[in-house]
Amino acid sequence: MIRVLVVDDEPVTADAHAAYVARIDGFELAGIAHTGSDALRHITDSVRPGGTPITLVLLDMHLPDRNGLDVCRSIRAARLPIDVIAITAERDLPLVREALSVGVVQYLIKPFGFPAFAEKLASFAAYHARLASQGPPTTQAEVDSALSALRRSGSTPLPKGLAPDTLAAITARLSLEPRAFSATELSEQNGLSRVTARRYLEHLADIGQVQRSSRHGGAGRPEIEYRWIR
Repeated sequence: MIRVLVVDDEPVTADAHAAYVARIDGFELAGIAHTGSDALRHITDSVRPGGTPITLVLLDMHLPDRNGLDVCRSIRAARLPIDVIAITAERDLPLVREALSVGVVQYLIKPFGFPAFAEKLASFAAYHARLASQGPPTTQAEVDSALSALRRSGSTPLPKGLAPDTLAAITARLSLEPRAFSATELSEQNGLSRVTARRYLEHLADIGQVQRSSRHGGAGRPEIEYRWIR
């Protein structure tokens, strides 16, 4: 599971983002913090013996006690393997550049709805899965593949009838499972019709996220299965 710390000084906003996290398969809420100091306390506790590490921080840039960039710098100074997605209303280009320079992997501008949020987390899940499955990338192709998973979000419109939140859930499930799925198996696990599940799988195959292959061994025609490309 990708464990997420939500950091926002507005309690209503923080709770909304936490609820969004809970709606996406493969992600779980690690906690909510309303200040930079509280965020760093959560992070410090998570890396102590017996703690459960945090994978991702959804970080507001304007906090009451310190700037979000300072929180990110503290994470980087401690050399912790924690990724950060900036979630902020700040649109100033110099801030965006500075956020990227201190290791923010994605930047989501408020206000936004669940589809935009789910799309960002889906692309992060793909990025995380590729790096986790490979260990440190050793070739240019591996590096490009991991980074392209982050940059693909929002680059092309979804085919008509496909929903970003459903795509995010399917992407998270496939990227976290080592095995291949058929459309039938995915439909049963995600509460979709087989035809709908196959449409999402074919879309992921078309954009290079999953690989199609034939599954033999059963009666009747071979079934198509889809495996996440790692």
